[in-house]
Amino acid sequence: MTPLPDTTPIRRSSLSFSRLNFGLIIFVLFYAAIVILQPNYLEVGLFMNFLRRAAPLVILAAGQLFVVLTGGFDLSMGAVVTLVVLAASILINGDPAMTWPMIGVLYLMGFAVGMVNGLVVAFLKVPSIITTLGTMLLVNGLALAWSGGAARGDLPDNFRDLGRFVMRDVWPIGMLPIAVVVLVAFIGVAWWCLHGTVYGKRALAIGDNARAAELAGLPVAATRITAFVVSALAAVTAGILVGGFSGVSVNAGRGLELQAIAACVIGGAQLLGGRGSIWSALFGALSLFSLFTLLNLAGLPQALRDSIQGVLLIAAVGASAWRDRRRT
Repeated sequence: MTPLPDTTPIRRSSLSFSRLNFGLIIFVLFYAAIVILQPNYLEVGLFMNFLRRAAPLVILAAGQLFVVLTGGFDLSMGAVVTLVVLAASILINGDPAMTWPMIGVLYLMGFAVGMVNGLVVAFLKVPSIITTLGTMLLVNGLALAWSGGAARGDLPDNFRDLGRFVMRDVWPIGMLPIAVVVLVAFIGVAWWCLHGTVYGKRALAIGDNARAAELAGLPVAATRITAFVVSALAAVTAGILVGGFSGVSVNAGRGLELQAIAACVIGGAQLLGGRGSIWSALFGALSLFSLFTLLNLAGLPQALRDSIQGVLLIAAVGASAWRDRRRT
């Protein structure tokens, strides 16, 4: 990715006080409601724990954003998360010495999934929703066939520490989960890719009008393939954190792809591309996760999560369409 020249102005999608992100406002409201129900969520320790549990969803949303900006969807993210968790437990099988080599293998798997998605969309012109739906079914089937439909193997402590270990006596916050460090690093790299290189401008141009971008000489195919690869690698990173925090499960990634899409839209990204920033993914995911936390604290049934998530997604898309009509 080519760095932007010094003379290139910063895009208006960057965070500013004059134009606060809609997802940030929702997050603040939901988190305030959480604090009302449970005041100790104002403590640094509980907030860090909140971020640790939200980290996989935020990372997934950031990866999904790359695809959304180019005008597509990636429905295979949840399946990749499940594959990562099951493959890690089988390949590592409790041996700490195998953790880091197998993590490299997991990223190669994710890279392969992203390349397949990107190549099919870019060169065969299959709509991304159909391509990634097929990939989702394929990857889920392979993962379940490999594991025999049940959790197998074991995840050693040095793997699980990536999702659950907390560093103590860290100045000035006191405690810092490893998952939060991974989250900050991933968001930092994603921000640089979208806002510090020409790639972000190309992605927005392609999402806004792919044909015009192609006629202007932009590398449409390469940009879209890169977006799907980043999305798949984000799913691998999230899967490692999910496995570390929750352990092995054949349902580890179920529904996460829809949550990631919902998070992007809630945060202000435009479906089918053309508008959005990394803050769209960050604050949208935090808003969605704070809602889930609020429902748990309120003692509402688990089944309400999907329903309320659907209502939020419809409302966010409607609000986005309304804003677009006002601008035009």
